[in-house]
Amino acid sequence: MSRALIIVDVQNDFCEGGSLAVAGGAHVASAISEYVDAHHTEFDHIVATQDWHIDPGAHFSDTPDFKDSWPRHCVAGTRGAELHPDLDTEYIQAYFQKGQFAAAYSGFEGLLAPEDAVPTGERLAGSLPANAEAEDYSPAEDAIGLDDWLQSHDVEDVVVVGIATDYCVMATALDAVQAGYSVTVIRSLTAGIAEDLDDAVAEMELGGVEIG
Repeated sequence: MSRALIIVDVQNDFCEGGSLAVAGGAHVASAISEYVDAHHTEFDHIVATQDWHIDPGAHFSDTPDFKDSWPRHCVAGTRGAELHPDLDTEYIQAYFQKGQFAAAYSGFEGLLAPEDAVPTGERLAGSLPANAEAEDYSPAEDAIGLDDWLQSHDVEDVVVVGIATDYCVMATALDAVQAGYSVTVIRSLTAGIAEDLDDAVAEMELGGVEIG
């Protein structure tokens, strides 16, 4: 049996200064890095997910309701979609990008990104780089999903951390349970949108997630 750490959406747009900032996001980025540095030997695999929007339709809105629609964020190929600089990526083996053409909260909706598709350069948030085409940021047709990747590496136990507790972390954790994994969310290594996260925690526990 293998064990995996899934780091969910620790991206610039979800941290302070981003277009959809979550309070405590930057702190969580640093805290996850410290945790990974101290505990990476306890995991056989470490992966990360990214919101990676190209044209997600009604998921973006100029008048968002902050439930089903949101301000523009994590546009593929922009600085806002990049992983936060306080997240140490040394031990991350694979990246799964989600939400290209529709809303996607769960990391299990993500597809494996080619190694050269994870951006590291400085780009303007909210728009594609000059002369870039949206298809340049689309996953390969034969890209595999997170579940297939985990299964191919004999993973049975996953730990989930990241942003946001009450949306993408929760969706990823619940999907992991449904897919048959043993799932733990480390609450101190997440940051949520709502001030009161008790409902989200209760929903995860009801769905079979252990809260650590």
